[in-house]
Amino acid sequence: MRDASWLSWPFFDDAHRKLAHDLDAWCEKNLAHVDHHDADAACKQLVRALGAAGWLRYAVPAGPNGAWGGQLPQVDSRSVCILRETLARFEGLADFAFAMQGLGSGAISLMGSDELRLRYLPRVARGEAIAAFALSEPDAGSDVAAMSCQARLEGDHYVLDGEKTWISNAGIADFYCVFARTGEAPGARGISAFVVDAGTPGFTVAERFDLIAPHPLGRLRFDNCHIPVGQRLGDSGQGFKLAMMTLDIFRASVAAAALGFARRALDEGLNRARSRPMFGQTLADLQLTQAALGEMDTAIDASALLTYRAAWQRDVQGTRTTREAAMAKMTATESAQTVIDRALQMFGGLGVVSGVAVEKLYREIRALRIYEGATEVQKLIIARELLKT
Repeated sequence: MRDASWLSWPFFDDAHRKLAHDLDAWCEKNLAHVDHHDADAACKQLVRALGAAGWLRYAVPAGPNGAWGGQLPQVDSRSVCILRETLARFEGLADFAFAMQGLGSGAISLMGSDELRLRYLPRVARGEAIAAFALSEPDAGSDVAAMSCQARLEGDHYVLDGEKTWISNAGIADFYCVFARTGEAPGARGISAFVVDAGTPGFTVAERFDLIAPHPLGRLRFDNCHIPVGQRLGDSGQGFKLAMMTLDIFRASVAAAALGFARRALDEGLNRARSRPMFGQTLADLQLTQAALGEMDTAIDASALLTYRAAWQRDVQGTRTTREAAMAKMTATESAQTVIDRALQMFGGLGVVSGVAVEKLYREIRALRIYEGATEVQKLIIARELLKT
């Protein structure tokens, strides 16, 4: 296991340190040869493997007498962050597979009825059902309150009409947590959330997207799609609040994934700098390289402190971490982009050869600066929270 002195920080207890050690050993054994040629198949296989190994149990709460399948009474942000950081350091698709199980089922954990929790969460924890989170629309990404997908109540069913886009796991998910306008009030106050099973009449995956770092992503279409009232999450009109609560839980873990990518890039850069001949010495002997390495290491530690501060505050203090998670997400993703770029530069021409580790990391990191709130949105969140004080 790479230097893990950060685990000695007071944010963690012995259970977290054991989790990091055990997961690292599992990743060494199981994530060395993931086939990226078929992202759908790879993600399905990774969900099954993560479920069988017990790691997905950290993505959902335990529930009464463990009925919901989780490892802990509540989702522990520090554990989720450790999982995402470690998985990302080894394999970006494994991090994606884990993260979407948590994000895709998070709304059910928070506001689902007992019947919905029992139906979906244990299968998520075992890796037997793949989850998806359907919030964004063609004209409502960062501005969630502008969504136009509608759900009108007709008797004991809601009828969904509209589209969702940029939806991770589109096409392979077994169910989708979908947010739609129900009209109780203007703007964000008139949105509700529903669980929609794959194969429901009127629901189709209208388009799939090819990405620079391949993973399942697509556009959903709802056309006179009937959803039982019992599939609603929480009360009508609570959808926006539920979406923000879900994102608050998992936003810090996006920073943790960026940390994993950055740590791997630093390792790759160090190894390359030590071994690459340059002007009668090695690249590592040059002061410019040493300065870059110093900045890279410092950026990683700063990001880690912000990330695990946010996770610790949520777990231990039980307070809202909207501002802290936004700071962590913004800093870690932007810093990771810089760290990876510098590591790639140390490889020279080899760094842009397809399949080389730093080339893969360069593609992997770009999306993290956008999803679950772009960097520009994080700045607005931080400022608005600051102005409230």
